[in-house]
Amino acid sequence: MTMYDDRGQAEENHMARAEEMAFRVTARRNRLLGQWAAIQMGLTPEETDAYAKAVVQADFEEAGDEDVVRKLFGDLTAAGVNTDDAAVRRALAEKAIEARRQLMQSE
Repeated sequence: MTMYDDRGQAEENHMARAEEMAFRVTARRNRLLGQWAAIQMGLTPEETDAYAKAVVQADFEEAGDEDVVRKLFGDLTAAGVNTDDAAVRRALAEKAIEARRQLMQSE
């Protein structure tokens, strides 16, 4: 019975690590997205840092990426940046790859 308990515990540990990594990738992606959008809007370095944190926080509004896409698109449009939904989603995909790469390199 111990072998099955150990295997179950190992599987739980693996799933917990995978969930933590997914959370970290998403948070890093959102920070990178915030920095990207801040550059588009011409924000100062201090404003960029604050905006990137706000984008990370925006992701907690609802499940999925729609809350982040909505925030970025709305803020970019309000700032007079000529963009569209597809450009924001493209940046989201690119920053997800970059975030995963950065986290894998840091481990």
